[in-house]
Amino acid sequence: MPATPENADDRFDYDAALAACARGDSSALKRLYLREARYLLGVALRIVRDRQQAEDVLHDAFVSIWQRAETFDPRRGEGRGWIYSVVRNAALNKVRRGAREVSVEEEAVQATQDSQALAHHASHADPFELRADLGRLEGCLSQLEPARRDCVLFAYVDGCSHSEIAKRLDAPLGTVKAWIQRSMRSLRECMA
Repeated sequence: MPATPENADDRFDYDAALAACARGDSSALKRLYLREARYLLGVALRIVRDRQQAEDVLHDAFVSIWQRAETFDPRRGEGRGWIYSVVRNAALNKVRRGAREVSVEEEAVQATQDSQALAHHASHADPFELRADLGRLEGCLSQLEPARRDCVLFAYVDGCSHSEIAKRLDAPLGTVKAWIQRSMRSLRECMA
């Protein structure tokens, strides 16, 4: 039966186990895992609220513990607390990443709606009205910050994907997606 806090010797030395991990002793990591995995899984599960994601978090956290064991400093806290904070932070990061993700479906639907609206407007407007609207659009575009305006133009004029825009602007992909969404919302409000 694996060692756990209830049935194991209370003298388990987490600090020594982490030091052994830092030296490359995989059996030390295994001992940590056998001793704490089910409790750490519970911590992750309470945060991410999905068993599969909690298991993924636990796996990633143990990889992180193995890779970062040398950064543990016993003068700053106990080894067991450090291990729990690694799992807790990994779970919180998973939740944050999930909150920031925009599904490709949502993105595609919005892009399709924008394109259809533009095509409908262009096919049904008289030339004078179209020029007037383009003038208003130019004014609305000029109100956007330059990086956000560039994102919209790259996406809707040049037909670039979000990843291509991120490369062109040397900006994170999530930032580019957020800029485009906010800019399109601002343009709709301005044009209304």
